[in-house]
Amino acid sequence: MSKTWASAADAVRDIPDGSTLIVGGFGLCGIPETLIQALVEQGTSGLTAVSNNCGVDDWGLGLLLRTKQIRKMVSSYVGENKTFESQYLSGELEVELVPQGTLAERIRAGGAGIPGFYTPTGVGTVVADGKEQKEFDGRTYLLERGIVGDFALVKAWKADTLGNLVYRKTSRNFNPLAAAAGRITIAEAEEIVPAGALDPDEIHTPGVYVQRVVQGFGYEKRIERLTVRGAGVQVQGREGR
Repeated sequence: MSKTWASAADAVRDIPDGSTLIVGGFGLCGIPETLIQALVEQGTSGLTAVSNNCGVDDWGLGLLLRTKQIRKMVSSYVGENKTFESQYLSGELEVELVPQGTLAERIRAGGAGIPGFYTPTGVGTVVADGKEQKEFDGRTYLLERGIVGDFALVKAWKADTLGNLVYRKTSRNFNPLAAAAGRITIAEAEEIVPAGALDPDEIHTPGVYVQRVVQGFGYEKRIERLTVRGAGVQVQGREGR
């Protein structure tokens, strides 16, 4: 049975206000741009977004922040978004900062059906506030809870009609984890091919984790932070695709 949907708007139409979304990507790399834009246009509000960061002011999850559709962010990095900063300082946005490795493992655990795990990361810091602590082999660990989203939004390079996904290079960051941790996972892809066209050994996310696939469009490479030297020679940049 084909899992392809006619449009991103159709695929996100039943996402209700107050949903928890796990969103793949890292900054501007591997983010589900088409699905995010569809949510902006739909106006779904009161969202909790679980993602490595919130993009920039005018792209990625920053678009949902700008329209004040996100109520809470669970992320590991917030440094590139002035809207994020202003909404947090004004009390409009609730923020849960999570160490990056812990965030990745919380999402992975949720997708694997593991309700919690112990980690030494954050012991002795504000990260430990209110969390159960336990000692193993003379070392203190914190109990962290797995995360499961009502929906997961991910970006793939290629998908087939059965929902099998292949990610491109660094887009294979949080996307495979997110795809497994959504009760309903919606994937957008740069290219959708017939079932059987993908080499099984190249599939990163099996279709069993994916309920909906849509065709993405309008992709462009953006630089999250550009540093130049001399006559404009780029020496550092974070690209997104």
